[in-house]
Amino acid sequence: MRAGRLTGTLAGVIALALTAAGCGLSGGSDSGDATAGGCEVDQGNVGSGKLTGDVEGKITFQTTNLKKDFGDFFNGVIKAFEKAHPDASVKWIDDPGDNTFTQRTVADAQACTLPDVLNLNSETGTALTKAGYLLDLGVKDPDAKQPFVPAFWNSSTMKDSSGMPQHTVLPWYTGGIVLTYNTDLLEQAGIDPAKPPTTLFGLFADYEKIAKAGRGKYYATMANPVWRIPADFDQMNIKMLADDGKSAVFADDPRTTEWVAWMAKLYKEGAMPKDSLSSSNDPSTLYSQGKVAYGSTNPSFVRFVKQNSPSVYAKTGVGQQPYDKLGHTTGAPQYIGVAATSKHAPAALAFAKFLTDAENQTAWCKDPDVVIFPTTTVSLDDPFFQKVTGDDPFSEARKLVAEQLKTTTAYQTNLSPAVQNAIVAQVQLAMQGKKSPEQAVKDAQSKADELLKQAG
Repeated sequence: MRAGRLTGTLAGVIALALTAAGCGLSGGSDSGDATAGGCEVDQGNVGSGKLTGDVEGKITFQTTNLKKDFGDFFNGVIKAFEKAHPDASVKWIDDPGDNTFTQRTVADAQACTLPDVLNLNSETGTALTKAGYLLDLGVKDPDAKQPFVPAFWNSSTMKDSSGMPQHTVLPWYTGGIVLTYNTDLLEQAGIDPAKPPTTLFGLFADYEKIAKAGRGKYYATMANPVWRIPADFDQMNIKMLADDGKSAVFADDPRTTEWVAWMAKLYKEGAMPKDSLSSSNDPSTLYSQGKVAYGSTNPSFVRFVKQNSPSVYAKTGVGQQPYDKLGHTTGAPQYIGVAATSKHAPAALAFAKFLTDAENQTAWCKDPDVVIFPTTTVSLDDPFFQKVTGDDPFSEARKLVAEQLKTTTAYQTNLSPAVQNAIVAQVQLAMQGKKSPEQAVKDAQSKADELLKQAG
């Protein structure tokens, strides 16, 4: 389960995708009124040419569920920026980051009230880029890429309505993908915590052992496949979309059907709570209660367990999520975007660059209560990230992620929530025994194709 993937039936995203080609970006020095999406904007925000102007005005900065734990840090960053730019001010707001995040963000964009600077995941950034609501940073500030690890910058691209790649986001912080597990429960099932499987099907085989040992008293994982699609397919190097992104091809790989068959078998055998098949809850609560053997793959999940269940934290182990056929992990960076609709775009861009620079990334990622890593070259060269010591779960997670970053990329399959939900729904039917795995995969691809065709 890869934490941070936001789900839900998001009609707003579908509408955004459908109207993207008609809105887009327009304007420039020779045009009339400029637009971004369906909103009137300053001419300098769109078209060709670098963004120019004074760093001034009041801008809004939106994060995702960070204010509670990191208020002091970000207030300090804002204060430092305002001191350096006395004519600019920053209002900080914090979105809860629940499963309606994309829907709310899309609604803000369509209402022309998108925050000036905002923390985005890949899915939301993709939707906003396609509809033209974010600054094309590669055009508006060609030097923006300089601080970042080239692999992160190069792979952190989004596509506009014509399918052309754009750099509309700055890579911010990233995590790794790790196994978090209850060592006691694994040992009860005859699984050696020190020898994590190297393939996802090997991990599924361990889930099956836990189902037989737990007998409903505890489980291996949560059932809802929304947490695993497309993460598992990416790790198995199953190609989900055609090169142009306009059709689905995952049914062409026989391992897709094998994966669905495993999920159906595990659900039937009791490896997952029956009531979790359609629940959007991640494993946080049940894991902290000692009722689920495997926790989230997000390394920062370790912090949640330490804060909420010290007794389970003492039994928590950290291992490498199977590399499987891909051979390395794909990072899931959080991004910073600048709204093309900003009335003070020069100030917004300056703050986005300040927030993501090496100094501020290094300072935040050194916080003892997070397991996150920076995306700038200078930050990653810091001994804090290169020479990790200790054998507690936090330290083990940091060691693993530090090793992963040597080979990781940010390339991930971007599915719209509508397409993801269509695929998930068919897998759920197979898990309930209402369809064969073969038919479920066939139908999933057909429904995904319909939605992709509608989106253009």
